[in-house]
Amino acid sequence: MKLAVASGKGGTGKSMVAANLAYTLSQTEQVTLVDCDVEEPNLHLFFPAPATKNDVTVPVPVVDAAACDRCGKCGEFCQYGAITVLPNRVLFFPELCHSCGGCTLVCPKRAIHEELQRIGTLSVSAPLPGLTLISGLLDTGSPHAVPIIEAVKERADGDPLVICDSAPGTSCPVVATLDGCDACILVTESTPFGLHDLQLAVDVAARLGVPAGIVINRSDGKDEATLRFCIDHDLEILTTIPFSREIAAIQSRGDLLCWVRPEWQKDFSALAAKCRSLAGVEQ
Repeated sequence: MKLAVASGKGGTGKSMVAANLAYTLSQTEQVTLVDCDVEEPNLHLFFPAPATKNDVTVPVPVVDAAACDRCGKCGEFCQYGAITVLPNRVLFFPELCHSCGGCTLVCPKRAIHEELQRIGTLSVSAPLPGLTLISGLLDTGSPHAVPIIEAVKERADGDPLVICDSAPGTSCPVVATLDGCDACILVTESTPFGLHDLQLAVDVAARLGVPAGIVINRSDGKDEATLRFCIDHDLEILTTIPFSREIAAIQSRGDLLCWVRPEWQKDFSALAAKCRSLAGVEQ
């Protein structure tokens, strides 16, 4: 099963849910936890351990000025504006390039070849006997998070139970994380902003065909609007985590709720069972 943990907005506690769920399940089975928030990964803070690192690269075009006759076909082909052909030279904007390779194919003079360019790193560690942590980190200044997300997800391919912690929001990195998942946990909070962004996240999951359930975090007991929304959209409330100074203190220390308070493992085990049901996986 491949499970995504996402949220329409930042700060709802999705990493807390992903980390505690992975920790609980790792006590009885092998779990791969994938940090897909590659612009600001933080799961390694909960699971410190030595890691092996590898570069993540993408192919980018390089123009041979001597062979190029500046016909302009490469610039006409590129839908992202990464190549501009001027009368006396060719301008390339790597931050706009999506590494499709099309420019190399349409060049009649074969004046364009591709070279690998590093955009980030992929780290793998084993902080617990039953847990593997895979994290991606986008290099500063690199605009393309999606290739790194695809790299970390590919590294986890074939593992029996994968939990992907998504970036916040509903943009391309979130879509890349949810794509191919069997189910999705959407973590929200009972605030007007939380409900607004939950609606956006629910729409993204629906468009991708990924079954979704809701976790209400930091509940103050006034969840009526969120509950009503879930009823109207046939969404299951998977669990509710109360607003608690103790939980906040545990989290702020970088500790895991299910480690400090083992009684919470029962709740996260029940959450896992509901996710398997949501994904149609036999238990």
